[in-house]
Amino acid sequence: MDHVSFQLGTTNLWSWLVRLLSKDPEWLNAKVKFFLPKMDLSSGDEAQDTTQRVMLQLRRLHTQGRATWQAFIHCVCMELDVPLDLEVPLLSTWGHGDGFPSQLGAGEESQPASQLHHGLKRPHQSCGSSPRLKQCKNHQLELARRYLKLLRTSAQQRYSRIPGPGQPLAFHQAYIPPILQWSRTTAPFSAQDGAVVGDPKAEDDTDVSIRDLFSTRADKGPRVTVLLGKAGMGKTTLAHRLCQRWAAGQLDRFQALFLFEFRQLNLITSSVTLPQLLFDLYLSPEAGPDSVFQYLEEHAGGVLLIFDGLDQALQPEGPEAPSPALALFSGLCRGTILPGCWVLATSRPGKLPDCLPTEAATVHMWGFDRPRVEEYVGRFFSDQEWQEAALAELRENRHLQSMCAVPALCQVTCLCLHHLLPGNSPGQSAALLPTVTQNYVQMVSTLSPRGYLPPESLLGLSEMALRGLETGKVIFSVGDISPPMVAFGAALGLLTSFCICTGPGHQGIGYAFTHLSLQEFFAALYLMASPKVDKNVLARHVTLNSRWVLRTKARLGLLDHLPTFLAGLASCACRPFLSHVAQQDEMWVSDKQAAVMLALRKLAIRRLTGPKVVALCHCVGETQEPELASLMAQSLPSHLSFHNFPLTYTDLSALTNILRHRNASIHLDFEGCPLEPHCPEALAGCKQIENLSFKSRKCGDAFAEALSKSLPTMESLKKLGLAGCKITARGISHLMQALRLCPQLEEISFQDNQLKDRAVLNIVEVLPSLPRLQKLDLSRSNVSVSTLLCLTKVAVTCPTVKMLQVRETDLIFLLSPPTETAAELGAAPDLQGNAIQRKEAQSRSLALRLLQCQLGIHDVQELIAQLREGPRLEEVNLSGNQLDDEGCRLMAEAASQLHITRNLDLSNNGLSVDRVHCMLSAVNTCQNLAELHISLLHKTVVFTFAPEQEEQEGIWKRTALRDSLTHQVPFELPLRSTRIRLTHCGLQAKHLEQLCRALGGSCHHSHLDLSGNALGDEGVAQLAQLLPGLGALQSLNLSENGLSLDTVFILIQCFSTLQWLLHLDIGFESQHVVLRGDRRGRDRLAGGCPPEFLAGVPFLAFDQCCVPKSFCLRQCQLEPLNLTRLCETLEKCPGPLEVELSFEVLSDQSLETLLQHLPRLPQLSLLQLSQTRLSPKSLLLLADLFSLCPRVQKVDIRSLYHMTLHFRSGEEHEGECCGLSANMLGDDGLRCLLECLPQLPISGSLDLSHNSISLESALGLVKTLPSCPHIREASVNLGSEQSFWIYFSRKEEAGKTLRLSQCNLMPEHVPRLATHLNQALKLTALTLTQCGLGLEQLIVLLSLLRCPVDLFTLRVEEPWVGKAGVLALLRVCTQTSGNITEISISETQQQLCLQLEFPPQENPEAVTLRLAHCDLETHHSLLAGQLMETCARLQQLSLSQVNLCDSSSLLLKNLLVSLSELKTFRLTSSCMSSKGLAHLTFGLRNCHHLEELDLSNNQFGEEDTEVLMTVLEGKCWLKKLDLSHLPLGSSTLAMFTQGLSHMTLLQSLRLSRNGICDVGCHQLSEALRAAMSLKELGLSHNQIRDTGAQHLAAVLPGLPELRKIDLSGNGIGPAGGTRLAESLTLCRHLEELMLGYNVLGDTTALGLAQGLPCCLRVLHLPSSRLGPKGALSLSQALDGCPHVEEISLAENSLARGVLHFCQGLPLLRQIDLVSCEIDNHTAKPLAASLVLCPALEEILLSWNLLGDEAAAELARVLPQMGRLKRMDLEKNRITACGAWLLAEGLAQGSGIQVIRLWNNPISPTMVQHLQSQEPRLDFAFFDKPQALQGT
Repeated sequence: MDHVSFQLGTTNLWSWLVRLLSKDPEWLNAKVKFFLPKMDLSSGDEAQDTTQRVMLQLRRLHTQGRATWQAFIHCVCMELDVPLDLEVPLLSTWGHGDGFPSQLGAGEESQPASQLHHGLKRPHQSCGSSPRLKQCKNHQLELARRYLKLLRTSAQQRYSRIPGPGQPLAFHQAYIPPILQWSRTTAPFSAQDGAVVGDPKAEDDTDVSIRDLFSTRADKGPRVTVLLGKAGMGKTTLAHRLCQRWAAGQLDRFQALFLFEFRQLNLITSSVTLPQLLFDLYLSPEAGPDSVFQYLEEHAGGVLLIFDGLDQALQPEGPEAPSPALALFSGLCRGTILPGCWVLATSRPGKLPDCLPTEAATVHMWGFDRPRVEEYVGRFFSDQEWQEAALAELRENRHLQSMCAVPALCQVTCLCLHHLLPGNSPGQSAALLPTVTQNYVQMVSTLSPRGYLPPESLLGLSEMALRGLETGKVIFSVGDISPPMVAFGAALGLLTSFCICTGPGHQGIGYAFTHLSLQEFFAALYLMASPKVDKNVLARHVTLNSRWVLRTKARLGLLDHLPTFLAGLASCACRPFLSHVAQQDEMWVSDKQAAVMLALRKLAIRRLTGPKVVALCHCVGETQEPELASLMAQSLPSHLSFHNFPLTYTDLSALTNILRHRNASIHLDFEGCPLEPHCPEALAGCKQIENLSFKSRKCGDAFAEALSKSLPTMESLKKLGLAGCKITARGISHLMQALRLCPQLEEISFQDNQLKDRAVLNIVEVLPSLPRLQKLDLSRSNVSVSTLLCLTKVAVTCPTVKMLQVRETDLIFLLSPPTETAAELGAAPDLQGNAIQRKEAQSRSLALRLLQCQLGIHDVQELIAQLREGPRLEEVNLSGNQLDDEGCRLMAEAASQLHITRNLDLSNNGLSVDRVHCMLSAVNTCQNLAELHISLLHKTVVFTFAPEQEEQEGIWKRTALRDSLTHQVPFELPLRSTRIRLTHCGLQAKHLEQLCRALGGSCHHSHLDLSGNALGDEGVAQLAQLLPGLGALQSLNLSENGLSLDTVFILIQCFSTLQWLLHLDIGFESQHVVLRGDRRGRDRLAGGCPPEFLAGVPFLAFDQCCVPKSFCLRQCQLEPLNLTRLCETLEKCPGPLEVELSFEVLSDQSLETLLQHLPRLPQLSLLQLSQTRLSPKSLLLLADLFSLCPRVQKVDIRSLYHMTLHFRSGEEHEGECCGLSANMLGDDGLRCLLECLPQLPISGSLDLSHNSISLESALGLVKTLPSCPHIREASVNLGSEQSFWIYFSRKEEAGKTLRLSQCNLMPEHVPRLATHLNQALKLTALTLTQCGLGLEQLIVLLSLLRCPVDLFTLRVEEPWVGKAGVLALLRVCTQTSGNITEISISETQQQLCLQLEFPPQENPEAVTLRLAHCDLETHHSLLAGQLMETCARLQQLSLSQVNLCDSSSLLLKNLLVSLSELKTFRLTSSCMSSKGLAHLTFGLRNCHHLEELDLSNNQFGEEDTEVLMTVLEGKCWLKKLDLSHLPLGSSTLAMFTQGLSHMTLLQSLRLSRNGICDVGCHQLSEALRAAMSLKELGLSHNQIRDTGAQHLAAVLPGLPELRKIDLSGNGIGPAGGTRLAESLTLCRHLEELMLGYNVLGDTTALGLAQGLPCCLRVLHLPSSRLGPKGALSLSQALDGCPHVEEISLAENSLARGVLHFCQGLPLLRQIDLVSCEIDNHTAKPLAASLVLCPALEEILLSWNLLGDEAAAELARVLPQMGRLKRMDLEKNRITACGAWLLAEGLAQGSGIQVIRLWNNPISPTMVQHLQSQEPRLDFAFFDKPQALQGT
């Protein structure tokens, strides 16, 4: 086309375009506003007609530039009804870059900036560059007035609302005031409303929420307000609303208002001043900018600067300087710039800049509640019919209501409904909008002008959205977006335009999505629909950003909602839309959706934090997948916590929707979370919530009111907490109405709400309506004393209250609901009411704790009147009040009428010493008083009561402990024991008479504690006279009363004369004086029994006649005269008597005086001198002790500070024992003692440990042995143990044993040792353990030994023995001077044992014979010859755990050939080569006289074993054979059975773990028929099964000498077991039967029971599938067997079929019942059976179900089991109470070494306490080694 034609064509197009747009000038105005956002549309247009105005606007668009014009042309063709003949030339001419006519206007780049603001902004110089003009004041005011008017006009034009295409007029007019909530106490709003403002029905001109935002809070300092709200809450809308209201004159307090967006301010890269920001970047004044700014500075209080999107501000990372805009904002906030101005900033919740002052007010902006939603819908739809239809859709759809709680989504929903309602029937429109994502999809579809969405445009816009989010861009310049894309976005109303300024003089047009969430939606659409995005990239975008990062991230991310939209697009309902956008089939789309669903499933099963849980709930809800929702719901933890992040109604609604898919209950805990006031409404109907807790000071009464609507619908709710929520009486009233409809509630907490009297009383009125309530917490409430008494009345009268606690900040009700089920309670309350109340009244008890409540005398009188009419009181605590003497007296006198069962606490109430006796009235009047403790020094007054008679008897019957532990009549209650403690009360002698009168005779069986007073000698002497009148006290404590020695002797006289007084303990210097009535009282007062046992557990009532009287005097220096006085006083004391004396120094004269009085004390059983320094000469005084006092049984002198004398009673003739351990004898002292040893009349033991001795003393002991014929054993250890023991016998011993350990023998000591050993006539055994005896020293010792006895055993245990090797050790044997009869070598145990025969004997012919078999040409010939000489009479050779080399095996071969007398050969747990085995086999073949052969546990293969079987040929003398762990295959077993058939003398055969099957067992059985002498058969842990067992059963009766059989672990079932049982009944000499770890069953047990051998000693049937029936039959068969020593029935399900004996087993030593399901019911018959087994040493009952009742039964029988050493009760159900009973039983059975109690339900504290009292209770995982002191 030529130029003329083109110009002509464009002229025609221009005319056509003008005519077209003149028909719709409003549409053109909207487009001009969009493309020219700062253009003044009214300037100069009023006088023009429509055509001229259209032409003017088109010229403005055309002159803006090519891109703007092209985008406008695309909008015309896309949105208007353009004829096709006009649309084609329009797009072809002006829709592309080459068709832009240059002559119609200049380009965009050449356009001056002033034209962007035509009619408003005029050319001017920058305020920062022009000099200040001096003007008069009036001129300055006029310039400011004109600028302020210009500013208001600009705001009116800028923020006027013009509806977009397809949008109703009300779209921009439907504004509803927001919900604002202040977060600080300086808020001007009413705290009662929770700071929720803004009436949804308020008219626009009376918007109270906007006014209140700027109420005066402070005259000085920055006036900064931060408005926080999540995305879509309307923060930007509110900012624009403020500008509108200000422009309309409604915010008259502000003269100037400026609104900035941080998304635009971030584009400023250079520094900027405030004048530049206001005038260059916002609006320039007509003239005099300096004067205008000066005016603004002078009137800063009337200037409001609004900064929208503070969360988008570019905050510095680390030490970097802040952005120019943020630096300017910081100055404004801190008051350094424009001080006094008002600053309002909006932001999403998160980390705010540090520049904000701490006093800045924070306001939370929440979404719409239901009234606001309905009001918004009402304003949006002007048509009444449509309005009602839309409201009906909302009210019927819960999900739609939840979405509309977000104002932005409410707007989108209304827009969609506006288009959907006309074409759909009621209910269908809302069904098309189930999720947020589908709302957006529907919105995009409905906004399309022609109903068609071009997929290319959608995908292009989506790509731009994603690119922007990934790069942090939300504003797009003209170069970032193509004109068609701008047209598409403008046509659908998806984009908005505005002027952007990057600095003074640099301006342009910017585009952005109308909302950030819309950009996120399109970004998600691109990820789902673009073929360029694979599934891996897509899955990486499905992430959850934790809200916790909001506290640390400098800038919030722009992709927060992207996963939510991805999840929404993954819904099946979006598949057609995605297919259309992607231009792909639905299969391709479903693959993309599956990737998102897979990523969500992975997240659903993870353990997430609270913010991520909420985010995932939104995502899962968007998918509309019930299966995914159920997966997430079941994966949530049972306790879900949310801490310190804001939550909205929509968040809780999403969470609730997920919880509806959960099967189990859940606990929700919200702490420190800012909560939307109406958000609890979202929880309505959620039946899965069991525990709901809120702890936030941002709740308030509105929150409580909203919660009250949901509470009655939560049917499973049991616990409700509203702590610190600022709820007042108004909120409480709403909650109480709701709580009356929640009868299932078990716990309610309103703590820390500062509730007043009326609110508290309203709450407790609801208690009768909550039958299942267990706890009501009203702590931190402000109540008066009168209200407190009202609460006590409620506690007394309400039948379910069991405790009321008021203390400082505490106010807690604990309630005990009735046991009836909820159905019973709800079925017929009228019929059950009286019956339930009567039943509760009988069993109810109330605890009342009113601490520090300022109660006075009159209050107590009213309280007593209430309590008299009330139930039984468990506890009354009135400590810390103002009762004084009179109030305390009233309570003490009323105690007997109040039925108190635990304690009455009147501490810290001002009681005086003169009124102490008034408190004692309760001792006489209260029959159940257990203890009265008064300590005026510590302000303590406590009455402790024991359970009443009926309750106590119930306890006895319930626990069944009393009858099991006493020899009295069952259920006979003990006499009442009262503890009266009047400590540190300042009592003097003058008070005693009054006190004793008050006590009267009530002290019988009581404990009286008068310690810490001022009685003195006078008072104690007076009390000693009054003691007989006080009854038989259990204890009397007179400590710390200033007593002299004379008074001590008065007490000793009482001790000797008073019958009830059994124990007197006096520490003179410490003034410790305690008199006790019995032993158990002494133990408990010493801390032996925890106080919790005293009330509920009966004491052990062992016979008191066995308990001796004991007297202890410590810290008192007695001269001989006073010592004589003491002994004479004690002579009158009945016995048996134990005396413990502790003096600092005891002189020889005093000791002699004491010893001389010993014969005059025949009742004395023990005398102990502890912590008393004796002189060395005192030992000489003790030398004649045995002759001076023949009753002395044992003298134990541990050191010169500790000596104990034990006396025998009657005609006892036990050996005398002497202990001199831990002294300083040294070598010299010990040498002297050993010299005197033959003269000492000791027949027991002598302990000389820890006496600083050396090797010289050990050698001295060896030297002493010949002169002491009565020594039977001696043991010396010079290591860290330092033990030195000598054991004697009454008659001369035939053999002596000596053990030396860690004696560090040097080479020079060996000859001395040998010399002393050669002189020891009776020494038969010597053990040297780690004595440093090397190989050479051992050779020297062996060569020097010439022992005078026939046989001498030398055992050496040294580390080098395990390393030397067999060859070297055999070389040692060649150096002995005697014949070796036994050799035993164990490398692992590092032990060499030789038995020597003296004098040596030799047979020359035998030597010649042996040498003939030896190869003299080998290098072993000399060694072999020497061995043959020394081992000529060798009878036993044992090698254990050795590694035989070929040389050693060759030497053994030569040696074995020569041993004509060898009877026993053992090679166990060792290894050798095949060559070495061949040598050994050859040697053993020539040992024809072997009687015992043990080759077990060696590492031989099957081939080596087959070679080894040749040894058995010709072994007709063999009596014992052990081949365990050798592989016996079929061929090897055949060889073995062939040899076995010739062993007619065989007595023991052990074949354990040899892999013998049923076939092999058949061969073996046939071979055994010839073994007529067989006594032991061991076939354990093979696999003979039933068939093999039947083969054996056929042979066993033919073995008449059979004594022991072990078939454990052979897979034998009931069939084989029954056949074996029949056969074994015929083996009448059988002593040991082991059939464990087989599946025998009760049938086998019944068969065995029918004919158990009479000689049976051992029966092992562990893990044999026995039941109660089989166990009972065995117990009946075993009952009375005289020889049974061991029984094991472990790991069988015995239940109540545990062993029950009538006659008992007299020789039973061990019984194993581990893991047999034994419980308390079988404990009593089991204990009774154990008593009938007097020889029992070990009882194993671990891993059972035994509890305290069983422990009580066992404790009862412990004293009767004199030989018991160990009892294992691990892994049972014994508590501390049962363990204590066992400890008391242990005290009566001294022979028991340990009771194992590991892994029972006992706390570590109680474990420590119990072990401190009884060390034999072992709670450790491993056994403690038991020290053995002799053999």
